Amino acid sequence: MKKRILAVFLAAAMVVSLAGCGSDTDKKETDKKDLTKLTFVLDWTPNTNHTGLYVAQEKGYFEDAGLEVEIVQPPEDGAEVLVASGKAQFGSSFQDSMMPALIGDDALPIEAVAAVLQHNTSGIISRKGEGMDRPKGMEGKKYATWNLDLEKATLKNVVEADGGDFGKVELIPSTITDEVSALESKSVDAIWVFYGWGGIATEVAGLETDYFAFKDINSDFDFYTPVIIGNSEWMKENEDTTKAFLSAVKKGYEFAIDDPKGAADILCKAAPELDQKMVQASQEYMKDQYKAEVEQWGYIDPARWNAFYNWINENGLSETEIPENTGFNNDYLE
Repeated sequence: MKKRILAVFLAAAMVVSLAGCGSDTDKKETDKKDLTKLTFVLDWTPNTNHTGLYVAQEKGYFEDAGLEVEIVQPPEDGAEVLVASGKAQFGSSFQDSMMPALIGDDALPIEAVAAVLQHNTSGIISRKGEGMDRPKGMEGKKYATWNLDLEKATLKNVVEADGGDFGKVELIPSTITDEVSALESKSVDAIWVFYGWGGIATEVAGLETDYFAFKDINSDFDFYTPVIIGNSEWMKENEDTTKAFLSAVKKGYEFAIDDPKGAADILCKAAPELDQKMVQASQEYMKDQYKAEVEQWGYIDPARWNAFYNWINENGLSETEIPENTGFNNDYLE
């Protein structure tokens, strides 16, 4: 997505002699100069995980909060590094992928300050009727892997919990950019997807699938994904601005809950390369995921956050033990 560029008018203010004051345009430009500028870095290309941000930008919620927010694409080393460096104040991340940044001597000064979705909507999708509606059914089938230790440990856990043998799952390197094409071509049998995007894509394409969610097999896997992260040091020094930012974002996601079609239109306006039918279908699904059963958008349940990191500790998936309540902070939410 192209960066939003704020036009700066250098011409002298027009003098309206009869009114004896500056024009409305002059006043608006002066007001914009008074806004606090922030940068938000995405985790990937724009999608319905990010809708609330674009709504807050389009509807003027950021400006009403005294903010001018630039939304940018992530660098190759991820949003976490950019936020930690202070080049961006906020960004998108995931509880599982941000974990390495939170521990050890080189821990980064970042923390999650809001849950975009209340529950983990990821799981395994496959062609319908091939036995992979449950983890054991992956035996003898081709799974596209990123070859990450945490990924494979998660999959091993759910397959074995279902009485299967993870050693019988055929792991092939993932080069997938389009889940529908990959499944239809039978180049792969099973794919890890976030249902709100990858799963909805198969529905829109009319491809019949089976699916199981990790959280339904092991409650420890109901971790927070995605989350909004911030620079811990900057937020401490700018508490009011942080709260104002999150309040505006909250209004954006609440708009998306109440008016998914209107929110989809706003996202497509900001990212016209997206397929409108796909975005609208995804937005309809996501409206029930942003808050789910909780009253407050963004709230992170400490018990669920800790349960996932405790599972990582117990399974030796972190070189350094992760202390409880590491990496999140609810204090900046309204």
